[in-house]
Amino acid sequence: MAVDEGEFVALLGPSGSGKTTLISIIGGLLGATSGSVHLGDIDVTSMSARDLTRFRAERVGFVFQSANLVPFLTARENLLYVSGLVKGVSRGQARTRADQLLEELGLADRAGNLPEQLSGGERQRVAIGRALMNDPDLVLVDEPTAALDTGMGRQVVELLRREIKARGKTGIMVTHDLRMVEYTDRVFEILDGRLTHVEQPSTLGH
Repeated sequence: MAVDEGEFVALLGPSGSGKTTLISIIGGLLGATSGSVHLGDIDVTSMSARDLTRFRAERVGFVFQSANLVPFLTARENLLYVSGLVKGVSRGQARTRADQLLEELGLADRAGNLPEQLSGGERQRVAIGRALMNDPDLVLVDEPTAALDTGMGRQVVELLRREIKARGKTGIMVTHDLRMVEYTDRVFEILDGRLTHVEQPSTLGH
């Protein structure tokens, strides 16, 4: 499986097919029993636990099925929290970056709100901002629309695509929803832990 810089691709398959396991290995959350994962010239699968922690903080952004926001932190503070995992970033720089992202995501007026005061779509937008906060090379997205209605789900995926493309990042989105893959460049289909097809979104179902 090879994904180019600037691509936004989907990993499509039924529940239990291995989609989440695969992106967890790609993102350094799980170890691989065989094979290897490379991000540029970095062999992720050969890194030490300490180096993996730094790699995840600096090079990878995660958007999970549930927004997984810290409930007692505001939208802005949820973004600032992850900036604290990276050395060399001042509080002022982080605050400017967080406010810029929240404005781009249409959340400038919600920056001071706690997660419980936000809608499901707004929480996912905060999660996208958090994933982009440290300017990662790779954005991994796991079923971002599972808890949203179709309309809001489309808005979230369209927003993800726009933000990833605008920044020249690489994005991999896990989904089982055919309606969402139209926003991606290519679709990798997975079944029983094996990649079976690579297709263009327009050819699915034909």
